[in-house]
Amino acid sequence: MILFTCSWLPANREQRALVFLCHGYGMESSISMKGTGTRLAKAGYGVYALDYEGHGRSSGLLGYIASFEDVVTDCSDHYTRISERRENMKRSKFLMGESMGGTVAILLHLKKPNFWDGAVLVAPMCKIEDDIRPPALVVNVMTKLCRIIPTWGMIPSHDDIDAAYRDPKVRQEVSIPFLIVHGEEDEVRYPSVSNLLYESACSEDKTFKLYPGMWHSLIYGELPENIDAVFEDINSWLDNRVARRGDPCFQWPKLWSKASTSKAS
Repeated sequence: MILFTCSWLPANREQRALVFLCHGYGMESSISMKGTGTRLAKAGYGVYALDYEGHGRSSGLLGYIASFEDVVTDCSDHYTRISERRENMKRSKFLMGESMGGTVAILLHLKKPNFWDGAVLVAPMCKIEDDIRPPALVVNVMTKLCRIIPTWGMIPSHDDIDAAYRDPKVRQEVSIPFLIVHGEEDEVRYPSVSNLLYESACSEDKTFKLYPGMWHSLIYGELPENIDAVFEDINSWLDNRVARRGDPCFQWPKLWSKASTSKAS
């Protein structure tokens, strides 16, 4: 398996902290997350990303995830290696996931509960809403067909989102400091689901921001002025957590950045 990785780093200065991106289903890092990486690098953060198997420039059947657990493991292994580099040992480590990537970010936290310093969740895909779920009989038939022909992308498999943290007991295990941002007019992932995660998580440091008139893709695809407003809140949240932690690498940024990409197996 060949996995594509990329990074965006601030120019001519120390990285104030690390941000690890988790993209959504059917998306990838170097295009749909490029704006995010560039903005965060301009704010002084070292930003790192990975394309899941079957996504972007990584190998695998397009859009097909054989095991959701493997996706989490791939991200965990790569992001842990970066975090444990000698120069990064004292830097804060944040996760940022959009839509399905929000699930990946939460599962990364659950995999290593004390490793990450915080998470930004953009319209996280916590569960499939009941009013858009097919009837139980249809789900049952499609599930059996997907076991026979697993590459048919008809419904999420058992390894996918519902198995991730639909169980309220699992949501209550979420203890990481987090910021949820969600568009009020999102018809892909309803804001009520994000609110459920916010209310049930045991995190002492948690924030839920709802944006009137905005849709699902807050960081890629929204109107430019709306994206600016969302990132103003994201950057402020990150800045406050880094400063609060007393990170020795913290500096107010010069607004310039440089991107780099790499390919790893």
